[in-house]
Amino acid sequence: MSKGSEKASPGFLVWRLSTKWRVAVDRAVAPLGLTHAQYALVASLYGMQRRGERPSQRRLADHTGLEPLYVSKLARSLETAGLLERTRDPRDPRAVQLTLTEQGREQTLQAIKVVQGLLQQLLAPLGGLDSPRAREFTRDLATLLDAPLDPLATDSESDKEQS
Repeated sequence: MSKGSEKASPGFLVWRLSTKWRVAVDRAVAPLGLTHAQYALVASLYGMQRRGERPSQRRLADHTGLEPLYVSKLARSLETAGLLERTRDPRDPRAVQLTLTEQGREQTLQAIKVVQGLLQQLLAPLGGLDSPRAREFTRDLATLLDAPLDPLATDSESDKEQS
């Protein structure tokens, strides 16, 4: 652990780790013509398609945690690059479904391999991707992601404590 990290708050460490990860992924997928956000979109879409889903932009936004408007912008740029197709959902004309093109699948598979290598590097201090510590870390991250965060609730809780 670096000297500055020993006394840092968990929030600061989460922010630093997420920034470190985003920058590393951005650099790793740039030669493939992708940004980290585009990678998150195509890799998620790839996984969903492998499970037989043809998600809407909204479903993909919910899955990735990205704003729907941002997903729409990313999808348009990826469509222009020939990596995915956007089509109207026949069941709901307001919804847009996304599908990777053949080129998109190939590029996504290359990117996934690159990012998996980064993930191995990141988790090496915990014993590697398949280690018990890494599995526990993954469970802890999932628990934190599932915990609701409401900035207004924090304010009202501290108001109660001060009364």
